[in-house]
Amino acid sequence: MTQTDDLAQHGAHVRADLSLSLCKELSITLAKFPRVSLGHLPTPLEPMDRLSEHLGGPRIWVKRDDCTGLSSGGNKTRKLEFLMADAQRQGADTIITQGATQSNHARQTAAAAAKLGMACHILLEDRTGSKDENYVLNGNVLLDRLHGATVSKRPGGADMNAEMTTLAEQVLRDGKIPYVVPGGGSNPIGALGYVNCARELTEQAAKAGLGIDALVHATGSSGTQAGLVVGLAALKSSVHLLGVGVRAPQDKQEQMVFDLAQRTADFLGTGLSIERSDVRANCDYVGPGYGLPTPGMVDAIKLLAETEGLLFDPVYSGKGLDGLIDQIRKGYFDGMNNIVFLHTGGSAALFGYPTTFDLPGYQDQDDT
Repeated sequence: MTQTDDLAQHGAHVRADLSLSLCKELSITLAKFPRVSLGHLPTPLEPMDRLSEHLGGPRIWVKRDDCTGLSSGGNKTRKLEFLMADAQRQGADTIITQGATQSNHARQTAAAAAKLGMACHILLEDRTGSKDENYVLNGNVLLDRLHGATVSKRPGGADMNAEMTTLAEQVLRDGKIPYVVPGGGSNPIGALGYVNCARELTEQAAKAGLGIDALVHATGSSGTQAGLVVGLAALKSSVHLLGVGVRAPQDKQEQMVFDLAQRTADFLGTGLSIERSDVRANCDYVGPGYGLPTPGMVDAIKLLAETEGLLFDPVYSGKGLDGLIDQIRKGYFDGMNNIVFLHTGGSAALFGYPTTFDLPGYQDQDDT
């Protein structure tokens, strides 16, 4: 080993030690917030070498937040650990939340309520207009009901926050104590789950001697990305964070994330300042709208199923994957060695879209 190699290795050890020290500090800060154990954490960090070889770019890794365990897993479990603890602190016995028809968040919230012995009311907004029976009754909707939640529908464009407030008032009149969880679990309390994920991932990488250059994920209601922005800032991390939008135009998406990141940093109480330049969203892969399939999403999900044996969802992580794959091909990550894709779970939603993937046995059925 040359002297240059020795110096490089020493520098890597110093950086790893600093990262672990900052992780410990952040862990202590997070420990002051109420939290209930719902997930299987830490989730695995695994290489996707067949995909990497197929694309011919940097090495791609996957952070398996589909393995959080609660009702087939997903990113909302991390948020719900803090949100449900806050509900318990307030003495709530009934959880209210909302989402789109095939909402992964609704399914995990229903499961969390079941696990903690609470009632759960879910309001589902029809954002796609689909009348396909699989879409409106199967997938996450089936699981919502299986977990014992009551499910009621609202038309697209409804003021879902107002709808939840109205329902909460009725629950109070019925003598129960409601707790309203925002869509996606995206408020400063929920975002703490992804402040903690940033810590967890940084700690895993430091212990493995892995230098992560970029972290990519799907971004929608903004809580996951806002939490990651705050966590990486607290850890003084140089990881390039990129959200792939699944819902809103870029300016709106980035502003939502930035606003929530600022509120989350204030809530954390460490005096941390968030830079607007740390919030990046590429919203070129939304397609015709939220929850509506795109050819790129279909190709990405098929590719990962066939090369890595992994399942992603058509609404959220599938579009995030489409963005990752396309941006690798376009050279966005040139010069980087290791990229992590955050798998936010949601494969149950695939059963709401069975005709979308043009698979044998489904060709004669109508797409919606």
